[in-house]
Amino acid sequence: MRTRSIFLLGLAGLLALPSAAAAQSGGDFTFKRMAVPKPGATRRITVQIDPEAQARARAELAAEAAARETPAEEAEGAPAGAYDWFWTEVSPVAAEGGPANLARALDLIAREGREGPRLQTLQNIARAYGPDILMATVGTEISPALVLALISVESAGRAQAESDKGARGLMQLIPDTAARFGVEDATDPAQNIRGGVAYLDWLMEHFERDAILSLAGYNAGENAVAKHDGVPPYAETRAYVPKVLAAWRVARGLCLTPPELMSDGCVFAVNGNTSNG
Repeated sequence: MRTRSIFLLGLAGLLALPSAAAAQSGGDFTFKRMAVPKPGATRRITVQIDPEAQARARAELAAEAAARETPAEEAEGAPAGAYDWFWTEVSPVAAEGGPANLARALDLIAREGREGPRLQTLQNIARAYGPDILMATVGTEISPALVLALISVESAGRAQAESDKGARGLMQLIPDTAARFGVEDATDPAQNIRGGVAYLDWLMEHFERDAILSLAGYNAGENAVAKHDGVPPYAETRAYVPKVLAAWRVARGLCLTPPELMSDGCVFAVNGNTSNG
């Protein structure tokens, strides 16, 4: 019998759960409400994995990704001006950024009907790499849903993905970034996700929680954002930011309680693995 499961992903999601210990169930998932630990107690995370379901998800991701370009590859080939519809309403200027600018961006994507990645792709990524996302996001201010969105755009879930620029793995780390965040093997999913989350968390702090600038920095580098006082005028980066935001809108829909902020916790409802803290 296939394991019914969820991922309890993100520190905020873990600590926000009510203290009742009774098991809860419904629909396509089963989960436990875990008590908030006492002061000084060590938080233990238990991850139960259905290896067959995880292997199937990884195989499906590899087959799907081999048949089409990833969103990041599409962004690389985006012609100049292709995303003017987005940047005419969303400010790329650092001084004009902040929560209102992000809200405007998400509203615009919804209004324009811009599609994110396939729901099945996101579900497969969550099944295949959910425990790694859980471990990487605990103790950060990065929502697991944002990591899921970023992976879907960067590699579409291909652990062996490599770009023409030498970026490798699920979160497409270039060698310098991998070394900077202690990643020895960028094709190892756990290491790659850990390094990518650490970099994204650093960017969010560096750019004072401005998600648009942070995503631009993830694609083009923080120095490029600083040089241009905002989102660089590179066609690839101008395409990349709205693609990740569109993916975020889909990814947050996989959470039992959709996160409002990109730092919020998330409980994914997917079949194949069980994770709890």
